[in-house]
Amino acid sequence: MPARILLVEDDLPIADNVILGLERDGFACAHVMLGAACLEFLQTNPVDLVILDVGLPDSNGFDVCKAIRRTSNVPIVFLTARADEIDRIVGLEIGADDYVLKPFSPRELVVRVKTILRRSKPALSNPPAGGGFQIDEARACIVFAGVPLNLTRAEFFMLRTLASAPQKVFSRQALMDAAGLADASLERVIDTHIKSIRAKLAAVSPGLELIRTHRGFGYSLNLP
Repeated sequence: MPARILLVEDDLPIADNVILGLERDGFACAHVMLGAACLEFLQTNPVDLVILDVGLPDSNGFDVCKAIRRTSNVPIVFLTARADEIDRIVGLEIGADDYVLKPFSPRELVVRVKTILRRSKPALSNPPAGGGFQIDEARACIVFAGVPLNLTRAEFFMLRTLASAPQKVFSRQALMDAAGLADASLERVIDTHIKSIRAKLAAVSPGLELIRTHRGFGYSLNLP
């Protein structure tokens, strides 16, 4: 069964090119032009990934992403002409999986979609996790000290990687690759995700610093 993609884009020439590129690679693609239509579509139609334009006529793509994240962990790729770093950080912080700047090649977008979908598939077996962590691959959930963590998709893959080898130092690039994020050029991107994971761990065990920063190298998970 082909992967199902929902494209939310009001620029018809761009939408036509994206749909053509996706369908050439065997994807099934649905298209809507408004944020409200996107949310309505997702209520009754399961999809494997959403490609979401930030600048929609009826709403901000960031707000649509937040609304999706209240009920779904479906991968989301933003399309935008806004190249400001703060916009990219905000997009990833609220749960997007990747960020593609306009103008872009439809082929580039298809490659990124494939990468994210490949990373999103549950592993055949759960990787070993350090003490206190339980990893549920099928539900993309990590339980720490008996408490399920409310992680974004990128945070899930990053923490899963860290927990698979406690004390091991993982580079920023390795963690970005594990999360299926194609663009690791901004150090603040990985730092933002790690900051969010730390806050969620601290909410369960206050005062316990589990993720250690190794300046110039990356991060490791240090268990008590």
